[in-house]
Amino acid sequence: MKTVQAHGVTIPALGLGTWELRGEACAELVEAALGMGYRHIDTAQMYANEAEVGAGIRASGVARSDIFLTTKIWPDCHAADDFARAVDERLELLDCGPVDLLLLHWPSRTVPLSETIAALNKARRTGLCRHIGISNFTVAQIREAVALSDAPLICNQVEFHPLINQDKVHAACRKAGMVMTAYCPIARNRVADEPVMQEIAATHRVTSADITLAWHMAHGDVMAIPRSSKPARLASNLAASEIVLSADEFNRISALKARHVRVCEPESVAPVWDQP
Repeated sequence: MKTVQAHGVTIPALGLGTWELRGEACAELVEAALGMGYRHIDTAQMYANEAEVGAGIRASGVARSDIFLTTKIWPDCHAADDFARAVDERLELLDCGPVDLLLLHWPSRTVPLSETIAALNKARRTGLCRHIGISNFTVAQIREAVALSDAPLICNQVEFHPLINQDKVHAACRKAGMVMTAYCPIARNRVADEPVMQEIAATHRVTSADITLAWHMAHGDVMAIPRSSKPARLASNLAASEIVLSADEFNRISALKARHVRVCEPESVAPVWDQP
């Protein structure tokens, strides 16, 4: 399994995203993924599946110390007292001990970032999480968060795939020593419609989704957390880490960012995004 490094932290570059997974099927999929070799699991308060994710982890028999577990706090819990209660609730639901990475899911429009970053640092300082980070932060918000935080922020989780230009956010992450985590890494399968992706996939005898995940991991400082409800797809995603793209293939895929297609933009929480 390929890994990335951020502030001395080693993280598997490919993880299992669990958005929209629910109930027993969620627990079974997490267990199956860990059995296949996944060691990075991503969930969130908003996903309403943390209890099932934790059940899957425990049922897998994989040592907790071998699993990198991420969860995220929704903006309506970003005030200090609300944040502390939300973190306690996450740990109770997961029932897996401290999480490895605790993220702010989206920037709050009402709570000062200074208050939330202080609460995030307190969660780390008191042992409720091992590392901290942010999600869906713009360049200006990344800079503000980094300046406010006592502990290093190790990632910014954002929508990232070949069809969107995230160069500015990526550069800001690199400058801060952070990695970028890609959600919607195959643009909800829109990459499959791209002739360039189809051509490169045919050359490697894999799917366009596999090529896209290989492209993510070829960056060296990007993690991808694709979601799938199908065990066969999980295995294929995992195998993508073994695909080696040529420099020409990587550059041809990267050129698709000129489309700048965004597939996830919840109006209630989305910030004013950086423009290419």
